[in-house]
Amino acid sequence: MIVQKSREEIELMRESALIVSKTLGMLAPKIQPGVTTLELDKMAEEFIRDHDAKPGFLGLYDFPNSLCMSPNAQVVHGIPNNTPLKEGDIISIDCGAIKNGYYGDHAYTFPVGEVAPDVKKLLEVTKESLYEGIKEFKAGNRVGDVGYAIQKYTEDHGYGVVRELVGHGIGTTMHEDPEMPNYGRRGRGKKFVEGMVVAIEPMINMGTKRIKQLPDGWTILTADNKPSAHFEHNVALVDGKPELLSTFKYIYESLNIKTKEEDEFRAKVYD
Repeated sequence: MIVQKSREEIELMRESALIVSKTLGMLAPKIQPGVTTLELDKMAEEFIRDHDAKPGFLGLYDFPNSLCMSPNAQVVHGIPNNTPLKEGDIISIDCGAIKNGYYGDHAYTFPVGEVAPDVKKLLEVTKESLYEGIKEFKAGNRVGDVGYAIQKYTEDHGYGVVRELVGHGIGTTMHEDPEMPNYGRRGRGKKFVEGMVVAIEPMINMGTKRIKQLPDGWTILTADNKPSAHFEHNVALVDGKPELLSTFKYIYESLNIKTKEEDEFRAKVYD
């Protein structure tokens, strides 16, 4: 059942989402060759707690850390460890926080130093597909409209769209109805209703769409060991239109990147 949120609840969810956004912004300049994902995880946990929130992933379904850290061919759910990042790596950082009883949850895939041109293109197209999907999250549309937009955009570039892992509704629990696949057919699936809040999160592979899982029970990799990218926003349906609750603004400020990619979906200017 889809849980519709009041305007007051959406504002509380915005607070949670922005803690995640600021956490990712804090981490962005620290993602350099030589740093370990476990070091970044500890920084994130401390930052989230210092902002009067709790890490949303720590202990969730028994996950052992505050961040899902997935480098290179890892798609999602990578466990932080002591292996240093290297020049040319990419690293998906998926972060969650709980404040006022509501979850925030979003992700960004960072390059580590200079990356190969084909890998850079994968990151660009995957992030662009996120906004293609968000455009379809509007009154009168259905789950399949978002999935179709993401699938078409990425498959037109020759990439593989992961099927087994999907976006989701979010609220007082991390995962609510509806599931939000990154593939689909227009006009199919549950209808969007005012007050919905969802996590839209393309997981796109450079090669095959197929995946495999490591024996740790968490880490998901591409079946062909080619790179994978993952970007995620929390989006509310407000007055029939998509409104971002999360933002990559803090990442971009940290890295001195200028972009207007979020402008059409932003109702607020964030501090």
